[in-house]
Amino acid sequence: MRYFVQFSYFGKAYHGWQNQPNAITVQEVLEKALSTLLREKVEVIGAGRTDAGVHAKQMFCHMDVDSISDIDELVYRLNAFLPDDIAVQAIFPVIDTAHARFDAVERTYEYWLVKEKSPFLFDYAHLVKHPLNLPSMNRAAQLMLNYTDFECFSKSNTDVKTFKCDVREAVWTVDKEKWVFTITADRFLRNMVRAVVGTLLDVGQGKMSPEDIHKIIASKDRGEAGVSVPAKGLYLTKVSYPKEIFDEQKG
Repeated sequence: MRYFVQFSYFGKAYHGWQNQPNAITVQEVLEKALSTLLREKVEVIGAGRTDAGVHAKQMFCHMDVDSISDIDELVYRLNAFLPDDIAVQAIFPVIDTAHARFDAVERTYEYWLVKEKSPFLFDYAHLVKHPLNLPSMNRAAQLMLNYTDFECFSKSNTDVKTFKCDVREAVWTVDKEKWVFTITADRFLRNMVRAVVGTLLDVGQGKMSPEDIHKIIASKDRGEAGVSVPAKGLYLTKVSYPKEIFDEQKG
């Protein structure tokens, strides 16, 4: 049977989500836990890849395993078995063709930054000491919604069929001591969010105007956009799926 697993993780200790030969990853740790508790070799496919140090508040993967007799018990045992920086929220049956990556219709990321040094947010947010113009940053973010080709924000030499993304939300808000950038799209390119944030910080510091976003995107040149901000401030916060993939008869 095919199941979806909903989980979250704090990415500091991991070299990203996807299995790698010489580095510990979230996928490796999760597969090992599932294989041990289910007593069969379990391979999972995630909703997407997160880079080293990036976090996920909501992530999904799918797996094909024998029928699970007590899902709640398995979730409990998994959370006891997994390290403290990975947690499983739910496991549920889906239709046999459901795919955690290809069936996702929308993803949301947040990027956190702080303006003053905080020992409590050091591992959770990026410290920016320079003054920032929030209205200018939001103006530039809104201009991005007029475009679909974001090659200028993609990691160089990325092997993808298209650089097109349907960005539906891009906005900065202030949450007490944190500044939070929220961006939602149907898909994201590698390193895209961190490059977007770096570019918007250049706008906020007056290094470029909001309208410079037009020529940056038109250039399709990664070198025209801002530098990528550190991974520790980036969170995958939501992945959405069509309700048709959930198998109510099996659940």
